[in-house]
Amino acid sequence: MTPSSAAYRWSLVTAVLLMVVWDANFTITKYLLDRIGVGPFLFLRFLWMPLLGFSLLGIVYRRRWRYAKPKREDWPRFAFCGLVGHALHVGIVTWGINLSTPFSSALVLTSGPLWTLLILAALGAEKLRGPQVAGTLAAFGGILLFLSDKFVAGLARAGLGDVVLLFAASLFSLYTIVARPLVNRYGPLLVLTWTLLVGAPPVLLITLPAALALDFASVSWVTWWWVFWAITVSSFLGWLGWAWVNAVRGIARSAPLQYLMPPIAAAFSWITLGETFSWLKVAAAVVVMAGVAWAQFASSPTARNTAQADSG
Repeated sequence: MTPSSAAYRWSLVTAVLLMVVWDANFTITKYLLDRIGVGPFLFLRFLWMPLLGFSLLGIVYRRRWRYAKPKREDWPRFAFCGLVGHALHVGIVTWGINLSTPFSSALVLTSGPLWTLLILAALGAEKLRGPQVAGTLAAFGGILLFLSDKFVAGLARAGLGDVVLLFAASLFSLYTIVARPLVNRYGPLLVLTWTLLVGAPPVLLITLPAALALDFASVSWVTWWWVFWAITVSSFLGWLGWAWVNAVRGIARSAPLQYLMPPIAAAFSWITLGETFSWLKVAAAVVVMAGVAWAQFASSPTARNTAQADSG
């Protein structure tokens, strides 16, 4: 069914708003990690998001619960997506943001479509052509240029964070490719909820000691508000909203909007955290985004239609 013109227009509005929310979330997450730490934040996220998912699932399928359960033959794919897409990817992204800066985090995570292209090529689903190779090399060259001052300094702490985020972007691309058939078959809510059921327990177990060590009474109400915003609005509702945007517009049309993420994240970080950027970093960021765009839009519809924005 072709989406209505009103739905198409609102999907664009929703997509742009999500880019703003997600870009602001890099700064918000950095703020939260400085105050409560990586472990407690991950514990709260993986405790709250499955509860949100199953609560919404109960409302939507309150009299049709049997339709909300995955088929037995799909459980291995759900388990893989839960462990790679949630437990590993989100955990590593959070750690990487803690070690890096909001602008660097947004820029490095923009490399997601490149990883998607390379994974599809490795699986034999996509044959690399000249423009794709050139764009990929340009983007990675831009990332190395962006990180050059940190490498010269001996892989500084922030530089390690950017390398960690680069690996996290590859995990998200792998998750996107593996989860795509599930999303087509079950819809975004079911996939999000059941993959969280698999991904949450190991993270909760690992982060429980850090959560127990946190003095929750000392956390200000402002910090609690931003915890709620980051987990409920940006992560949970944002993921569902982006899935709806992709369903209405098609991923090939919505994916280019992710190139708004680094400049918007830079603006938020500059205003709120005072982060500054040299001309070398600005030039490197332009090279990265141009290379990603070149590689993505020189690719086949298969690669374009599996590219996703990564909000962490």
